[in-house]
Amino acid sequence: MESLEALYKVGNGPSSSHTMGPKRAAEQFAVRCREVEAYRVTLYGSLAATGKGHLTDVAIRSVLEPLAPTEIVWKPDVTLPFHPNGMLFEGLRGGAAVDSWTIYSIGGGALANETTRAEQPRSVYPMSTIAQIKQWCYDEGKTYWEYVNDCEGPEIWDYLDHIWTVMCETIERGLNNDGVLPGGLKVARKASTYWVKSKSYTDSLSSRAKIYAYALATAEENAAGGVVVTAPTCGSSGVVPAVLYHLASSRNFLRIRILRALATAGLFGNVAKTNSSISGAEVGCQGEVGVACAMAAAAACQLFGGTPAQIEYAAEMALEHHLGLTCDPVCGLVQVPCIERNAVAAARAFDANAYATLSDGSHLVSYDRVVAVMNETGHNLPSLYRETSEGGLARHYDLHTQREK
Repeated sequence: MESLEALYKVGNGPSSSHTMGPKRAAEQFAVRCREVEAYRVTLYGSLAATGKGHLTDVAIRSVLEPLAPTEIVWKPDVTLPFHPNGMLFEGLRGGAAVDSWTIYSIGGGALANETTRAEQPRSVYPMSTIAQIKQWCYDEGKTYWEYVNDCEGPEIWDYLDHIWTVMCETIERGLNNDGVLPGGLKVARKASTYWVKSKSYTDSLSSRAKIYAYALATAEENAAGGVVVTAPTCGSSGVVPAVLYHLASSRNFLRIRILRALATAGLFGNVAKTNSSISGAEVGCQGEVGVACAMAAAAACQLFGGTPAQIEYAAEMALEHHLGLTCDPVCGLVQVPCIERNAVAAARAFDANAYATLSDGSHLVSYDRVVAVMNETGHNLPSLYRETSEGGLARHYDLHTQREK
């Protein structure tokens, strides 16, 4: 498995696969193809279907337009075989292509194609399943974050410290921003309202309101194109920070313990990314919010003193109860149902942690098995439920508005 640095990335929303990935691809193509009169970028499948709502064209043009005029071609009805998020970059002279590059945004801001698929990335982790890692923990008398430390080296803590700083800054920025989110749906920001209302409640309701507020703060910043951390994606970036921020502020956990929890969360996210997918276009929102919930549940369980078995149980439960979750963003925007989904998943992560902590860690279905089922389920979902805005809530919202007109 790759380093956690490939999972936790800092960038602008609203989508790691539709915004961050295409922008990185444009930057790479600009380096290899500069002396041209114009650029043409053809977007396929999910990228074309929901790209305008995800600002895909804006991200690409921000890189290429300063160099040469750039044309965006949209082909939502054509899906290339490697991955639904396909892009063809072409450099033009005299109207003819002098250089071309087909690349895919595979989720979490990562890029790949048939060539890079054959080239194995530098392996940081010799084990790629939680079953193997959990057994290592018991054999060595250690826990998951120590496996991260052993594999990544001590330099990973400086990186995670930076990641945690950005997560906190995003939440605090989101809590202090008001107004309507861009995109035309006229969705109002709610994070600050939820945070203020939490002050008037007591005990569990106040705690739950704060969790919602922190998740909403990040998800709303993401929807507005603000700076977020992929955890594991932009669309699910509110879950892990909300859980850890709430625990850090309410339980006074030392910063190093939060970083260790972030390492454990990343390990579970990395396993899902390696053995399945974290791309909504490939496996639906179970791969985004479902995996984020599993990551957050594992982190919380570790902070509360869970054993390796209990931590795995919390993550397994969190992901298991997101199986089959569709990705059907209304109008192709990362707003409805995405923002609320982050808040609900953050609260569900706490529930999974509590359930697992009350147990002895024994359970019938492993996290690795649920990841395998998620992969199978995701690929069996019709494409209209995988980030195309052609089915589910997206379709019914459009039908409803058309009837109103």
